[in-house]
Amino acid sequence: MVAKILSGKNIRGLLLYNENKVAEGDAQLIMANCFGTELERLDFSDKLTRFAHLTSLKPNVKTNALHIMLNFDRTDNLDIGSLQQIAAKYMEKIGFGDQPFLVYKHEDVSHPHIHIVSTNIAPDGERIDIHGIGWKLSETARKELEEEFKLVKAEGRNKSEALAISPINIEKAIYGKIPTKRAINSVVSTVMRTYKFTSFSEYNALLKQFNIIADRGNEDTVMFEKRGLVYSMIDEESKRIGIPFKASELTERPTLSKVEKKFERSKEIKKTYRNSIAERIEDIMGGYDAITLNTFRYELQKQRIALMLRTNEQGFTYGLTYIDHKSKCVFNGSDLSRALGGKTMMERFDQVDKPKQYLREPLKAKYIKKVVDLSKQQIPEEGKAQNMGR
Repeated sequence: MVAKILSGKNIRGLLLYNENKVAEGDAQLIMANCFGTELERLDFSDKLTRFAHLTSLKPNVKTNALHIMLNFDRTDNLDIGSLQQIAAKYMEKIGFGDQPFLVYKHEDVSHPHIHIVSTNIAPDGERIDIHGIGWKLSETARKELEEEFKLVKAEGRNKSEALAISPINIEKAIYGKIPTKRAINSVVSTVMRTYKFTSFSEYNALLKQFNIIADRGNEDTVMFEKRGLVYSMIDEESKRIGIPFKASELTERPTLSKVEKKFERSKEIKKTYRNSIAERIEDIMGGYDAITLNTFRYELQKQRIALMLRTNEQGFTYGLTYIDHKSKCVFNGSDLSRALGGKTMMERFDQVDKPKQYLREPLKAKYIKKVVDLSKQQIPEEGKAQNMGR
């Protein structure tokens, strides 16, 4: 389980976000704590009034909205009852058990998750301190609930894979076995939240990993001029299939302006990962005297790095894009280093693989010690040479 806590100043906006999800069929309200009436009888006015009453008790506190997301691994088999119990116990453990809160089960991404809306103004008008609540209380609560409900633990590899995105199943989409709009929305919203990219081409290279493409239209079209953006499913040959959807039709409205804002936010974050990713790629190259493109791609996959080739209409590869699913960063090869750019890398690939024959450092050190010990004995020169060559 992965827990994320956000604080804000607009509880009405937070409430509207979740209620809009419900109206669009992408979420459902599954629990209302301390609202004094049945869940089915609560309307938007009832919910807002309850929160507004508490926030009015402490008008000088501007940060009074709490938005909590509990994300579960896709293998966690959780029904509504289990989600309700987890939400109630989690809120109790972080000191919000007696606060009014609403729990929404969202269904817009591939893994199960709930959103909890509350306020940090108590009924007595006092402010509940949420500074450091993540490491002080939430982490302990998360670990205890993982044990109690036998959830996939958000540690190590499981944490990085808990929010992994599944590509759209094209065959099911074609035959109407999955809702196309929901599938596209699920991928795009998760990509926008979790990955770092700094250009439209990097954004599309990432989306193509999940069988989606974002299209601005040709430069001479009205759509391009008005900065429109549509999303479509694509098949293995990158051909568009099904009905395209405007960005404004998707839940989080991933318009061109929003995508471009993501570019700026991602620049500094990507800088912290650039050198380590470049080193991981060069380590692969360093393990071969000669390497084919297919083997290079396979070795990258073992490092959880996807490789996308950028080619023109004549089939010439002019660039490479690396998508690191560990750091959630997308890089053009030339941005990592000149040696990892498209033209240089295509020249480095060979027709046949020739892995380097060398000993790993720990074994090498052990072996050298053995040779030194043997050198104290009377060993013929020919025998020494044979030992050293092993």
